[in-house]
Amino acid sequence: MNSKKLVMIGGGTGSFTLLSSLKNHFLHITALVNMADDGGSTGVLRDELGVLPPGDVRQCLVALAREPRVRNLFNYRFEEGTFAGHSFGNLFLTAVEKTTNDFAEAVELAGDVLNIQGDVEPITLDPVTLVMDNPDKTVTRGQDVISSAIFDRPELRLEPTPRLNLAAKQAIAEADFIVIAPGRLYGSLAPALIVPGVAEALAASPAPKAYVCNLVTKPGQTDGFKVHDFVAEIERLLRGKVQLDYVLYNNERPGEDLIKKYAQEGEYWVEYDESAFTAQHYKAVGGHFVLDTPWQPTAKKDLLTRTLIRHDGEAIATALKEMV
Repeated sequence: MNSKKLVMIGGGTGSFTLLSSLKNHFLHITALVNMADDGGSTGVLRDELGVLPPGDVRQCLVALAREPRVRNLFNYRFEEGTFAGHSFGNLFLTAVEKTTNDFAEAVELAGDVLNIQGDVEPITLDPVTLVMDNPDKTVTRGQDVISSAIFDRPELRLEPTPRLNLAAKQAIAEADFIVIAPGRLYGSLAPALIVPGVAEALAASPAPKAYVCNLVTKPGQTDGFKVHDFVAEIERLLRGKVQLDYVLYNNERPGEDLIKKYAQEGEYWVEYDESAFTAQHYKAVGGHFVLDTPWQPTAKKDLLTRTLIRHDGEAIATALKEMV
């Protein structure tokens, strides 16, 4: 086990996949989670109860959990009745927030119940909405809506302007290594990276910074993106204040049947151009970072059934350990 303090920024399935393996390799992990989610169960709870979004936080808590029975309980999703579509973990976090009026306390209590390996911190504790300023001067609001929109290198912001969670800021300041997780570039990563103060905190940190690149493109948003294009967008979202030190990318293709299945949905394998890496300020680290077999859901209503091609968390964790 590596004793260095690792901070990971992201949210969603990408963070879940990496954290599930990182906890087996790093003693000190802090997951910083975007707080703009407004889809599915999370969106309903936000709209009806006025709480902060629990979904991505719950996934990170579950990924770091060391108590398997409670982990399964937090992941349980009701399939019928009044609670249909809601996971128990989302309801637990919501209930604690409503009784304490403190989402940070809800996350801490959930972490204690799950006996997590590390910490989970919301990137902000302010209720925010992801907003995209369109070229025609109109705006598009909501992470869920923006995630399915068509655009090219969008201008994004959060409303109202949030404050960086002080616990998240402290975690960045104390980190020995910082990792930006794979995930929806504009849906999962941007809402965390554009929080005011995040870029400045990252720039002030001497810790090496790594990004784990996505495996497939997102139709209408990252069509044609190669690895170096994803990196350029990450640094643009950080307003040019931060330069990455490492980029991990997969250089092994999964089965052609799986690639064709994704292509039917307009999603394509992220290619890489080694010649484009030579002039970059970061070190590009290629490896076999994709699972050899398609991921299989463990339950019919599993929240994580959105992707079949998954990163190999163990391979990535091993590669990250060698960097620190």
